[in-house]
Amino acid sequence: MTFKSDIFEIVKTIPEGRTLTYGEVARLAGHPRAARAVGAVLKTNFNLEIPCHRVIKADGTLGGYNRGIEQKKEKLRLEGALD
Repeated sequence: MTFKSDIFEIVKTIPEGRTLTYGEVARLAGHPRAARAVGAVLKTNFNLEIPCHRVIKADGTLGGYNRGIEQKKEKLRLEGALD
């Protein structure tokens, strides 16, 4: 498997209403210092089966989203991951 496919497989497992940080995803993929690379990979995702909106920054802010930050915020709010 490639780093990219590993990231997508990990993100697919994040349940609705939960989030992981970019760093947590990187650690789960076996690359604990690759948080930025995780973000770069997720930026390329347009597959709706891979819920990349559930990956946030370590400081609790949302980070980026290739469909727009407002859509990321709304999806997380609807799933109960945000107040």
